[in-house]
Amino acid sequence: MRPVWRVADVRAAEAGLMATLPPGTLMQRAAAGLARRCAVVLAQRGGVYAAPVLLLVGSGDNGGDALFAGERLARRGAAVSALLLTPGRAHAEGLAALRAAGGRVVGTPPAVVDLVVDGIVGIGGTGGLREAADQLVTGLGELRGRDGGRATVVAVDVPSGVAVDTGHVPLSASGRPNAVRADVTVAFGAMKPALVVGPAATLAGAVELVDIGLGPWLRGSPALRVTEWSDIVDWWPRLGAASEKYTRGVVGVATGSATYPGAAVLSVGGALAGPTGLVRYAGSARAEVVHQHPSVIATDRVADAGRVQAWVCGSGLGTGEEAAGELRAVLAAPVPVVLDADALTLLVDGSLADRLRKRDAPIVVTPHDREFTRLCGEMPGADRVSAALRLAAWMNAVVLLKGDRTVVGTPNGRAYVNPTGTPALATGGTGDVLAGLLGSLLAAGLPADRAAVAAAYLHGLAGREAARGGPVTAPDVAVALRPVLSRLP
Repeated sequence: MRPVWRVADVRAAEAGLMATLPPGTLMQRAAAGLARRCAVVLAQRGGVYAAPVLLLVGSGDNGGDALFAGERLARRGAAVSALLLTPGRAHAEGLAALRAAGGRVVGTPPAVVDLVVDGIVGIGGTGGLREAADQLVTGLGELRGRDGGRATVVAVDVPSGVAVDTGHVPLSASGRPNAVRADVTVAFGAMKPALVVGPAATLAGAVELVDIGLGPWLRGSPALRVTEWSDIVDWWPRLGAASEKYTRGVVGVATGSATYPGAAVLSVGGALAGPTGLVRYAGSARAEVVHQHPSVIATDRVADAGRVQAWVCGSGLGTGEEAAGELRAVLAAPVPVVLDADALTLLVDGSLADRLRKRDAPIVVTPHDREFTRLCGEMPGADRVSAALRLAAWMNAVVLLKGDRTVVGTPNGRAYVNPTGTPALATGGTGDVLAGLLGSLLAAGLPADRAAVAAAYLHGLAGREAARGGPVTAPDVAVALRPVLSRLP
């Protein structure tokens, strides 16, 4: 897991580290990492020497980082210009260093720019960009380099204008993001939430973390954690010589209906791709499920399904009394459950609250934003991590809040964000596949939080795999899970 830290924690770590170093050392470390990454970008565009570089310089340390990085590029022969948004408050030492290296201050962007360095606002900024900065940023897409291509934008630590602790991006009067859209963000010392969650994450581009020595000074608990492939490898259930279908786990799937048989087929497909040895289906879509997946043992009702180690319930189930009865039967089982789609709708009126409170086994709920709103009475809002954690605490359940950057929140206050999401998954039925895979992981013995995190990660990879063949459908995602899982050792 890669930890992600709040601004207050980063500030405290910086203060502790700076107290042990000569003045200016930390800024020089940051500038060195930033200049190195900028040089890599310029090398891909024809080289550093004579490359036109524009620094957008604000009044804080973020602007100082940009100026000192510009000095290093200028000493390598780049033609560096600095546009100062608040000339009287620019970092004095950084500005002097840039000028001594041959850089210049300009009032408007040059006609040709290969690289723009966004040093307007750092992690201390709030409320989006001010009017002058917003107008300047609006025109960045029109800047062209020596090769005629659009200027590459590199953000210093975070894209200017984003809400660093939440990933929220305010909108300008015209309705567009009131923040810089970067191609690359060079983060210093620690990842920040805006780089991995919310709409800000899509503005950060490729994120490179530069080590400036903060690690030992970051104390307490991270704001959230980012899943990595190594986590999935470590958690994945291993087969042994004595493994058989029952010891691998049996997952029950109570989804779909005569009206929505596809939901059953898709959720069962997701479950079959997972690590369990057997899938039991219960529901009125049994004929279609067995036709598509002949290895599945199918019955009409949850009560007749037999023993399972986890249940998946909800997708396409319906919201009538018969569906509510099946949900009650699932909740009565002393095993982990995944509740999705219609199962979440059936929870809204509170009639099943007692059954939820009495359960000792884990619950995982998988709402998208509209389902979250029905459960909570309000949208997730600007802070999706806090929203997921509030719902997790209220329901005493692991919450998998679906989205481009899916967030997993636990009742004990831990939060995770999935880095593999793709807009290709925004199509009907892909959530059914996710729920099935998640149920399989629970039945195989993974704790609820790890099962949710792993399912989201692998589902995202499957979406990317499916997208290689063109427009994505949910069956494509179910099929793509197999080559993705084949990469696991």
